[in-house]
Amino acid sequence: MSESGSQYFENVKDTVQSFWHGLSITLSYMMRRPITTQYPDRTELPVRDTLPPRYRGFLEVDASICTGCQACERACPIGCIQITLEKDAANPKQRVVSQFDIDEAKCMFCGLCVEPCPTGSIQHTREFEGTQRSVRNLTFRWADPENPFPVYKVQKGAEYYPRVPIGTLVRAKIDARRWDAPGPEFLPPEPPGTAAATAPKAKAAAAKPAAAPV
Repeated sequence: MSESGSQYFENVKDTVQSFWHGLSITLSYMMRRPITTQYPDRTELPVRDTLPPRYRGFLEVDASICTGCQACERACPIGCIQITLEKDAANPKQRVVSQFDIDEAKCMFCGLCVEPCPTGSIQHTREFEGTQRSVRNLTFRWADPENPFPVYKVQKGAEYYPRVPIGTLVRAKIDARRWDAPGPEFLPPEPPGTAAATAPKAKAAAAKPAAAPV
């Protein structure tokens, strides 16, 4: 038999052996119990409870210990946090937070906003299930513009800050939202004087007669 003929049959032998080796692995699993778990209704525990404590899920803000320092906003590399501070109308010496928006859909979960927080007000949670029809529904608003919250004043020498259990606040927000609800707009605040500067232009445009149709 020529050398080319023997090589041909050698290749056929190697192919058959390789085929049966792979098929034997497949057949061995036919007699085993299925290991696929139907998610999420047949899991023994909620998946979030099986994740490590330092898992970086949705961000959460405990407004009761927020100092309004805006360190998290400055630390965010992609600008998904928007904070607005104002003076309390009833007490000018008191600052209040009228806007604290976090666009969770834009967040890359790097954790840079958590590190500089002096009280641990902003934290990553183990929550990750936030499926919404509108991506804008993943903008979480932690401050009510109609009822802003006062900034937290840190007591001198304080080493502990009372915080609600991590994950309870953001889970309540997710559970309260309908899947098909329209999401809020996530727009940065306009720079001071923007409205005043554009008002004359708008009036001039309105006063200008429209061109005759061609």
